Amino acid sequence: MTREPASRVLVVLPTYNEAGSIRAIIDRVRAAVPEADLLVVDDASPDGTGAIVDELAAIDPAVGVLHRSGKQGLGSAYLAGFARARAAGYRYVVEIDADGSHDPAELPTMIALAEAQSADLVIGSRWVPGGSVVNWPWLRRAISRSGNRYAGRLLRSGIADITAGFRVYRVTALEGVDDAVVSSHGYCFQVETAWMLERAGKRILEHPIAFVERASGRSKMHAGIVAEALWRVTAWGVRDRLRGRAPVGASRS
Repeated sequence: MTREPASRVLVVLPTYNEAGSIRAIIDRVRAAVPEADLLVVDDASPDGTGAIVDELAAIDPAVGVLHRSGKQGLGSAYLAGFARARAAGYRYVVEIDADGSHDPAELPTMIALAEAQSADLVIGSRWVPGGSVVNWPWLRRAISRSGNRYAGRLLRSGIADITAGFRVYRVTALEGVDDAVVSSHGYCFQVETAWMLERAGKRILEHPIAFVERASGRSKMHAGIVAEALWRVTAWGVRDRLRGRAPVGASRS
């Protein structure tokens, strides 16, 4: 980034091999929240994603790119974005997928909701009334719903879509959320960070969204990710029950 954050919002886009979708999602984000800055965190994508973002950043001062030396994981990318947001003095930091599954047009509403209701985290949720998924096979839908219910019961969480990756965080709520305390850097990172804020008594809201399956490229989801999430959630839930903790429930917008 070359400019001072006149914007209160930093949108973080982790990328790995998203050359086919990165231009479109950046255009959509810039159109939806033109006042926001955007940081792409690219893990040395061999398909040239980082080079495409460099071209865009050269003509748009609101776009920046953090090049990393290799594939370090989704959670690690977001933690790098959180650190940048804290250091630069942003008020909110946004998580959004680079494949176009999340509609950036929801961001103004989610940011306004965080502001109006003093929320520390607003989650774009598929599994609250009004939320939906589009073009998912029944098996993936079942896995997602079952995974969220399992995590909710084990962690005694009030969050309906704790695995969701479309989020607006208040930057001050992320103090202490870094590599020293976050144990998962894969997709389970989403569960862990939301649960950490929930246990800390932060205000969490869920806003219904339509999640649309990516139209190009390959999904990063596979059986190993699901297995990792299951054992981590089980371990956290057992540990937390032994310690007698009772998290605060989330609210819906």
